[in-house]
Amino acid sequence: MRVQNPLEQLTIDQLRERTSAKWHYYPADVLPMWVAEMDVPLAEPIAAVLQHAVEIGDTGYAAGHAYAHAVKDFATDRWQWDGFPADSAKSVPDVMMGIVEVLRLISEPGDPVVVNCPVYPPFYAFVSHAGRRVVESPLTPEGRIDLDRLGDTFRALAGQHAVYLLSSPHNPTGTVHTREELTAVAALARESGVRVIVDEIHAPLALPGAQFVPYLSVPGSEDAFSVLSASKAWNLAGLKAALAVAGTDAQVDLGRMPEEVAHGASHFGVMAHTQAFRAGGDWLDALLLGLDANRAVLVDFLSDRMPAVRCQPPEGTYLAWIDCRNLGLHDEGSQGPGVVSELEGPARFFLDEARVAMSSGHVFGTGGGGHVRLNFATSQANLRAGLERMATALTRLPDPKH
Repeated sequence: MRVQNPLEQLTIDQLRERTSAKWHYYPADVLPMWVAEMDVPLAEPIAAVLQHAVEIGDTGYAAGHAYAHAVKDFATDRWQWDGFPADSAKSVPDVMMGIVEVLRLISEPGDPVVVNCPVYPPFYAFVSHAGRRVVESPLTPEGRIDLDRLGDTFRALAGQHAVYLLSSPHNPTGTVHTREELTAVAALARESGVRVIVDEIHAPLALPGAQFVPYLSVPGSEDAFSVLSASKAWNLAGLKAALAVAGTDAQVDLGRMPEEVAHGASHFGVMAHTQAFRAGGDWLDALLLGLDANRAVLVDFLSDRMPAVRCQPPEGTYLAWIDCRNLGLHDEGSQGPGVVSELEGPARFFLDEARVAMSSGHVFGTGGGGHVRLNFATSQANLRAGLERMATALTRLPDPKH
């Protein structure tokens, strides 16, 4: 069934009726391109399931294993992965809470958790709040896993019950890790006794030209975990439900997860996420084509109109990681990684001077200063309007370098 591009179905006035964070946090004269919400209507198969549930009063507790088996079928079809462990999967409230619960199963307070910086700010906040300590292993300048550096980090932490928390596809760079890279990661982790937890929330959002590889499908990942959901790909952040899954050698660990953890996922969330994976494929395909077109618009605009900034075209997600360091905008990063409510440097400049809200790079950890993260999951009209505002603002810099 042919589905219209979801990114082109809502007007700016319709979007401003929303009360969620993206459209509510900033004043009405600001174009919001920050938090990971997409400017799309709810996919029709998901809306129909929820509407039916409302009509019959199906508002009780979540039950059953349909969610995990819907993901299993999706993984087989989209990722050619027949081994999704649906029968042992555990329901968790959302991906970050699921990661914290897995951390509690395999580590103790004070244990190190390795992350590839710059990385999704809640990695810092949630890991620290859980009493573990973050250890950074920076990405390469191209935004890929630096395997040599990661191996050195793992070996330095051998015997310390270290955990490696991997973002795949990577947020904020949009890197889609290859099978070769993930296989090398698994070998390094095994060699040093490091346990791996992978945040695969953006897994369905590998853009044309890239192929997502589930971490648990590569050799050596048998003692690892993945946490995933339909939240990002189908815009379901307000409908809480995610799954934690384990490799064959980690099944016993996952089996120790307290039963009450599953209560955090709502019945409506489970229904919505199940239907997304089961019947949302046509809608997802239309979205991916729209995101691919927007990615091209973004990259071409930056090259033509803002050549002083640099942006490696993202291979996945709907997030662009834009290097603004050549603009000469001071970026103190005074609040530190994980503090998502503060703006520094270029993000502050573009909010104040262009009225475009983006995520500030410094909260993504080492290597994030001087960058912004732009959410391009909107209509091309909105995207171009925001970019035009940014380009115009740069002409007002005292000594423009664009």
